[in-house]
Amino acid sequence: MESSAQALCRCGSGLRAAKCCDIEPLAPRVAPETGQAGSVRTPRPPVDPDARAENHQQFAQKIGEALAAFERADAATAARIAVEVLEAEPRHGAMLQLLARIREAERKPAAVRALLARLLEGDPTNLWAMNRLCQLELSQGNLEKAEIHARAAVRLAPTLPQAHNLMAMLMTEAHQPVVAVHHCRGALELGDERYPIVLSNLALNLRRLGRVEEARSLYREMTAAAPDNVRTWIAFAQLEEADRRFEAAHAVLDEVERRAPNSSALALTRATVLGRQGRYEEALGALQRSRRDETVRLRPVEQLERGRLLDRMGRYDEAWADFAAGKARALELGAPAYLRDEARELAERLRQYFRRSRLDLLPRAPARQDVPQPIFILGFPRSGTTLVEQTLSSVDAIAAGDELPLLREIAAVAPRLLASPLPYPEALSEVWLGDRRHGFETLRDHYLLRAAQMGLGGEGARFFTDKMPLNEVHMGLIGLIFPAAPLLHVIRHPLDVMVSAMSNFFTHGGYCASKLETAATHLVLTHDLVAHYRTEMDLRYVPVRYEDVVMDQERTVRGLFEAIGVAFEEKALRFEENTRYARTASYAQVTEKLYDRSCYRFRNYRRHLEPALPILAPLIERLGYAID
Repeated sequence: MESSAQALCRCGSGLRAAKCCDIEPLAPRVAPETGQAGSVRTPRPPVDPDARAENHQQFAQKIGEALAAFERADAATAARIAVEVLEAEPRHGAMLQLLARIREAERKPAAVRALLARLLEGDPTNLWAMNRLCQLELSQGNLEKAEIHARAAVRLAPTLPQAHNLMAMLMTEAHQPVVAVHHCRGALELGDERYPIVLSNLALNLRRLGRVEEARSLYREMTAAAPDNVRTWIAFAQLEEADRRFEAAHAVLDEVERRAPNSSALALTRATVLGRQGRYEEALGALQRSRRDETVRLRPVEQLERGRLLDRMGRYDEAWADFAAGKARALELGAPAYLRDEARELAERLRQYFRRSRLDLLPRAPARQDVPQPIFILGFPRSGTTLVEQTLSSVDAIAAGDELPLLREIAAVAPRLLASPLPYPEALSEVWLGDRRHGFETLRDHYLLRAAQMGLGGEGARFFTDKMPLNEVHMGLIGLIFPAAPLLHVIRHPLDVMVSAMSNFFTHGGYCASKLETAATHLVLTHDLVAHYRTEMDLRYVPVRYEDVVMDQERTVRGLFEAIGVAFEEKALRFEENTRYARTASYAQVTEKLYDRSCYRFRNYRRHLEPALPILAPLIERLGYAID
């Protein structure tokens, strides 16, 4: 049996584990004059100079052979030599980079991640490694890890267009369009040309900010300059579709069809536009034409789109089959699975920290009167939060903020802003100290400053909405820094939420919607956390039943405005006339008049939802709903 010391590393690099993922990390950098980490690496033990010279000569020859093999496309020989060198010198930069490129071509992301991380550990200024590692983490959906490398690249090379482009890509994926626009413009200003990828990214983020005409102008520029770039045409068509200009979207797609008639992106976008127009049979036909070869499977995103079309046509069993198959296929292709342990750990730490015995000793940040204030619209993804936001932002006093990442950002930076050695939420106890007693005001002001930088609350608005899904996890934090803020918690029948979760892709909740059972698990976890906060804290909590908004609209909407303290206006009942550009996944629904077909739609899928019932039954009863 192979000893553990000789076993190949589980990451797939081809190295022994002892020379790869199990290798002892380098000692931290330590500044001798202060003893603080961060500036100088602890020196290695002295090496015999003759031995070093001999090793250097041997390695130089092997490295040359490896690079030559790689240049002539002999990846197997190049990898074998690189492994041989790295077994002797596990931190050899050139060979780590070479082997990472080979494993990347072989689609071994775990190996690439391990090799690049070790390369950066030894050479923290290697921009190539930062770029590749950031892109790898992005492709795997690991946005927080990707952000570390994107930010490091800008710090290291603030005048390099590629560094700003990398940051723009990350911020685009993180749905932070204001920051993404800043770095797109930085890349363009620092570069010698108008790079198509940067322009496309800029147009997408301008669209997300509601600056539709600016985005449309960029798409026209790009399609004129590079008429064979199908991705640009598709993005242009998606803009027109989202802006309700369906015939313009079809005209753009006609251009794509002339240039790339077999494009799967063309078929999917055409189906989406036709579906918005209620032309469901044509939409199904468009998807089917993209897969003329019956042996070729639909992509997960196409399968969910077909399922949504079938749902609207009343073909519910077929629709569910597509939802389930699309989710399973996505996991099979490497989509992230639910981060169950991380979610449970955070919830437990929040429950332990936010207890009345502790909270009674903590101050609250006073409300500021000089800037617009947030209204928090809480709820599970696809539970009706966009409908509530569209309704409220119909009046001039309330601006729509959409999905703001600010509470998550505050939780991440709280230890630094409070100068605490503890993580969040334990770092909040820093305010007990005399020189930190105004800490919650610091966190409040950080939130408000970031909101102002995003352009929220302008043109006379007194309030702006923050409807990031699952912000209810941070209700305790909100209660400390915005104790007077309304917390509008949108509640919907849990089984209806499950149908929506299965019919859409979203990353919120630690990828909980990757499967039916994990979506149900996370829904229960968040509702349990809300119940805990309501027991332990005094909050301006306002439960909003989605079904009440739909079935008893005027009474419910009037109650919402009364709870916020804003005068009700009749136009709030005609939210579909709100001309703002809705920038979330529910943009299509909130441009239609109110309809009740989305209430209790789970009845069409009752037998398919059976696996979730043992998880959800107690919550369904607690919320006052029925299963049948």
